[in-house]
Amino acid sequence: MKSSRKIFISLILGGTLFGILFFPQAGEAVYPEKPVKFIVPWAAGGDTDAIVRIMASHAEKILGKPLIIVNITGASGTVGAREAKNSIPDGYTILSVHDSIHTTYYVGISDINHWDFEPIALVTSTASVVATHSKAKWNSMKELLEDAKKRPGQITFGATLGSTSHFFPALIEKDTDIKWRYVSYEGTAPRMTALLGGHIDLGETNIPGGKELLKAGKLKLLAIATEKRSPELPDVPTLKELGINIVYAVNRGVLALKGTPEDILVKLEDAFAKAAKDPGFRKEMEKFGTDILFLDRKGYTDFLKKNDSINAEIANILGFKRKK
Repeated sequence: MKSSRKIFISLILGGTLFGILFFPQAGEAVYPEKPVKFIVPWAAGGDTDAIVRIMASHAEKILGKPLIIVNITGASGTVGAREAKNSIPDGYTILSVHDSIHTTYYVGISDINHWDFEPIALVTSTASVVATHSKAKWNSMKELLEDAKKRPGQITFGATLGSTSHFFPALIEKDTDIKWRYVSYEGTAPRMTALLGGHIDLGETNIPGGKELLKAGKLKLLAIATEKRSPELPDVPTLKELGINIVYAVNRGVLALKGTPEDILVKLEDAFAKAAKDPGFRKEMEKFGTDILFLDRKGYTDFLKKNDSINAEIANILGFKRKK
C-alpha cells in the first residue's frame, strides 16, 4: 500500500515538473495573444503606407497574429509617433518610422526622436527621384536649375515639411544656391495627386512609381539621388552626374515603445528578420524600387545614432539650430 502511494506521489510530482518545464503556467501570456497595432504616421495610399502594409503581411505570418495598420497623420508624422510613445509598452503597439523621426526633431516640429523608442529592425531603403508633371516646360534637371536661378522662390516643390521629402529638395537648394517655394502635404499620396494635376511644379518620387508614370506620360523624371544610374531608369541622370553631390534615400524601420519586455522585442525582431529574408517580400519590394536593407536591433540602434547625427548636421547646414 505504501509502495503504491509512493508511486502515485512520484507520478504527480513528475507530471507537475514536466508541466513547469514544458508548458506555460496558468495565467502566463504567450505573446502575441491578440492583433498588434502597427501605427503608420502618414496618409494611406502613399509609398510608405504601401511598403509597410506588405512588410506587415509577411511579418504577421511569423508572429501568428495580425499586424493591424493604423494611419495616424499630422505634423509630418509627429502625431502618430506621439500616440505610439504614449501607448502601453506591452508589445501591442509598434511604430513605422523613417528618417523623418530625425528631421522633424531638428527642424523643431517634434519633440520626439528615435531615443524615445526601442529599435526593432531596419527593413528597407528607397532612393529619391526629382519629378515634374508632364506639362512642365523643363525636360532636364539642367533646364530646371537654370530657370530656378532666374526665378528664386517661384517654382513650387511639394513636401511634407520637416520630413525626408523636405530635406531632399532642401539639400538641392543648398548645393545649387537656388530657392524653391514649398507647398506642404501630409504624406506621399496627396503630394503626388497635386503633382500629377499640375498644382505644384515638383515633387519627390521613387523608381517604380516614377517609372510607371513616366511610361504613361504623366511625369518627367529629372534626376535620381543614387551613386550610379538605376538599371530601371537608365535615361535618368544622377544628381552627382550633374555636379550636385547628393545621394539620398528613405530608410524604413520599426520601433517599439520604451519599456517593452525583452522577450517581446526578440519576437518582433525575429518576425521582421524572417520577413526580410522572404523571397516573396524581396520580389514585392523590387516593384517599389526598394532595397532590402535589414538590420537587427543592435545594428539598427547603431544606424539610428549615425543617421541622427547626419540629419542633425544637415539641419544645421539648412539653418535649423536645434540641439540634442
